[in-house]
Amino acid sequence: MRIAILIASLLTAGSAWAETLTLAETSVTEWKAVYGRVEARETVPARARIGGLVVELSVTEGDLVKSGQQIALVGDDKIVFQIAALEAQITAFKAQLSTAESELLRGQELVDRGVATVQRLDQLRTVVDVLRSQIATAEAQRDVITQQATEGGVLAPGEGRVLSVPATLGAVILPGEPIALIGGGGFFLRLAIPERHATSLAEGAEIRMHAEGADIAGRVAKLYPQIENGRVIADVEFEKLDTAFVNSRVLVELPVGKRMTLLVPEVAVETRSGIDFVVVMVGDDRMDRAVVLGEPIVQDGAAMVEVLSGLAPGDIVVTP
Repeated sequence: MRIAILIASLLTAGSAWAETLTLAETSVTEWKAVYGRVEARETVPARARIGGLVVELSVTEGDLVKSGQQIALVGDDKIVFQIAALEAQITAFKAQLSTAESELLRGQELVDRGVATVQRLDQLRTVVDVLRSQIATAEAQRDVITQQATEGGVLAPGEGRVLSVPATLGAVILPGEPIALIGGGGFFLRLAIPERHATSLAEGAEIRMHAEGADIAGRVAKLYPQIENGRVIADVEFEKLDTAFVNSRVLVELPVGKRMTLLVPEVAVETRSGIDFVVVMVGDDRMDRAVVLGEPIVQDGAAMVEVLSGLAPGDIVVTP
């Protein structure tokens, strides 16, 4: 009875290690861990078009805004007085024009009766034309200042997130001074890579980021040709990038080269007493070989592990 059980267990053990794998060196990608910084693709300031006091400020850091949304209001009391002064000038010019037009009509009647000269009539006509031009000039100036009054609203230059608000409510600002800094156009990860790895990078190269317990794949969207302080600047795009904090540092891995190594399936490794063993074929016999393992690698969807020592190319590994 015991012999039958032993034979059955040996047959079961033999069937559990039924497949073999002949080892050969495999090219794998070498990854380097670097820190990247979350940045907005476009950083545009929302500027005041006129000078004055900030009477309204409706955004703060971190707010999301849409293109054309009013985020602040700048008021200038002098504009009201300038418009009033021009209105008074226009009223005075119109009164003078009415008088000049009446004199022109009387002058025309006198010329028709031969009492006045044509030269006097031309003088009266010139006065009327000058007053009409002065009215048109004053009205144009009034329209310009009225348009300036409507430009007190500070609009968001694009859709995005408010990164900073240097202005405060009640502050005095000048024309063109920034009220808020808007980051838009999407967000990306900016990397500063040592220049020795510059030749191994290219636009479109795959980048890995570990977040929320999983690896997120990205790609190099732009590689800048200028090297600054021994670093190559690259922009990386990720589909799921946390943009809650702009300029936050994120750890990513980027490919910096290729190397040859030996890979075995993870299921072929057995750990006993803290030592890793792999079953290999030596002739017709199976032997346990102690190995030193490296990092796990996923190749073609299969979970593999790197073997640093203990095996050589051509060894036949028995896998379950």
